[in-house]
Amino acid sequence: MPVPLSQMATVCTYVLGKKLRGVKRYPLVLMLEPLFRCTFACAGCGKIQYPPHILRKQLTLEECLRAVDECGAPMVSIPGGEPLMHPQIKELVEGLIARRKYIYLCTNAMLLEKSLGLFKPSKYLTFSVHLDGLREDHDFCVCRKGAYDTAIAAMKEAIRRGFRVTTNSTLFDGADPKRFRQFFDELMAMGVEGVMVSPGYSYAGAADQDHFLQRKKTTELFRELLKDRKKSWKFNQSPLFMEFVQGYIGFECTPWGSPTYCLFGWQRPCYLLQDGYAETFQELLETTTWENYGRKSGNPACQNCMMHCGYEPSVMNATFGSPAGFWRMVRASFKY
Repeated sequence: MPVPLSQMATVCTYVLGKKLRGVKRYPLVLMLEPLFRCTFACAGCGKIQYPPHILRKQLTLEECLRAVDECGAPMVSIPGGEPLMHPQIKELVEGLIARRKYIYLCTNAMLLEKSLGLFKPSKYLTFSVHLDGLREDHDFCVCRKGAYDTAIAAMKEAIRRGFRVTTNSTLFDGADPKRFRQFFDELMAMGVEGVMVSPGYSYAGAADQDHFLQRKKTTELFRELLKDRKKSWKFNQSPLFMEFVQGYIGFECTPWGSPTYCLFGWQRPCYLLQDGYAETFQELLETTTWENYGRKSGNPACQNCMMHCGYEPSVMNATFGSPAGFWRMVRASFKY
């Protein structure tokens, strides 16, 4: 089981409650970006392109917790930048745990080992380490030799101390499915709770624009990657999302399911696109023209996107939207 039963129960109860009350748009995961600066300068990153005066800024602890309370999502993902660079990351995590939020602290793990003493193992806290494959592949993607070895050492120490540890991998054009299958074997042998894999999205500000996946290539790559998958592999993703990225099932994006709060406010419409900002979460929900986004809208920016932040909420909505949807998830669970 890649996630604790208590987390699964919390999310299921939350979604069912929204469905029973007829709430059409609700958040599942808050993407909380307390800062943009990072220890890396990856070619595929869309965050580090900001000017120095923006990279020096960060949300206050009070601003972060206010956004969490305002949003109300049961899960909080803390990406960046590198969140371990935030001077109040300890207090932020403690505040989220006190609110019984399930936290995925996304990190490149360069600062993880020396930061472990700031935290206590908890079912609410998971370190989600960004790894783009085996040593040579990861070091190339992050433009830093030795990054893989540093991350692996930190993950092993975190697991030894009793922390929940998952990984998050972005697949680009040219990714070798065979090497990623070997990568999965190594992570499972290490004791990682689960892995997340997602196709790279073409950030406009990223330095490398040549290796983002188009939709057809995404489905081909994931079919090859997951063909005759090993039972030992554990994915920190819903089974129906795994069916979706292989092209076996279709969903429409639900960008409000993973709202983003960052230095500029509530980002419209999602974590990946920046079409303005709202001052409050309610304003984001009520004033964003949602029909202008998603593949069905015809928006060119959405045509090749198959990212988990847009489609995992769609999966949950479909799962609890009908008995057929729930049964489809149950059947898929036996495969992934």
